[in-house]
Amino acid sequence: MTAAPTALPRSDPASLDALAELVADGDVVVLSGAGLSTDSGIPDYRGATGSLRRHTPMTYQTFTRDPRGRHRYWARSYVGWRQIRGARPNEGHRAVGALQAAGLLGGVITQNVDGLHQAGGASDVVELHGGLDRTVCLGCGDVAGRAALDERLRAANPTFGPRVDEVNPDGDAELPDELLDDFVMVGCLACGDGPLKPDVVFFGETVPRDRVEHCFGLLEEAGSLLVLGSSLTVMSGYRFVLRAAKLGIPVAIVNVGATRGDAKADVRVDAPLGDVLPALAARLAG
Repeated sequence: MTAAPTALPRSDPASLDALAELVADGDVVVLSGAGLSTDSGIPDYRGATGSLRRHTPMTYQTFTRDPRGRHRYWARSYVGWRQIRGARPNEGHRAVGALQAAGLLGGVITQNVDGLHQAGGASDVVELHGGLDRTVCLGCGDVAGRAALDERLRAANPTFGPRVDEVNPDGDAELPDELLDDFVMVGCLACGDGPLKPDVVFFGETVPRDRVEHCFGLLEEAGSLLVLGSSLTVMSGYRFVLRAAKLGIPVAIVNVGATRGDAKADVRVDAPLGDVLPALAARLAG
């Protein structure tokens, strides 16, 4: 295992030093996006190789209104779940956990649905868009673990397991349409046959208001907002940058490439999270 660096990367030292000073002041609220999980083998949506450049993700409207679309999603998700389940936290996730353990973070909010923050040592993580490790019944509202569903799907689909080359951040693998009819979906165990949905916020779906308000509450007590690996293209994450700016709370953004929030950032670091975060943790929490 490679030892963590002991100094911040040398690119743009002024911005990196400013980032370290901001985080050292404590009460930092982290907002992370898909860019934090790319080093764990989970692609992002909008980066240089993002899946939105090639594929249209499942939308809430299609999932709830089109039984065929829902069946297609679950066939693809059944296969894609293997990669999500097998992913391991990377040095960036572990660095966030170390910064939290050092008492420097006032909260962790993630747009990711992969559970890797928690696996990397972070606690009390607010999953803004939910988690792929749970399912919810659209009929009765029962919430259950994804592992139990996976066992049932394995039993119902003993020969269904095509190899895939690409899995989207929501666990939706790319499969040829001609394979979909061979997949058998199961219903909710609690109510008998209600359609199941992963407990995540799809594109076109609204984040629960109480969850948003909780995140605003964290932000209002924060010393700064640190955005990690998010382009902030959608309002779901960008709203927190807007709220921080309105409250006069400093904003730092670490992301490879431009983001929607750059104009409102007090500190901007354009560098790989896998370089910046471990070095930051070694400097402040080592």
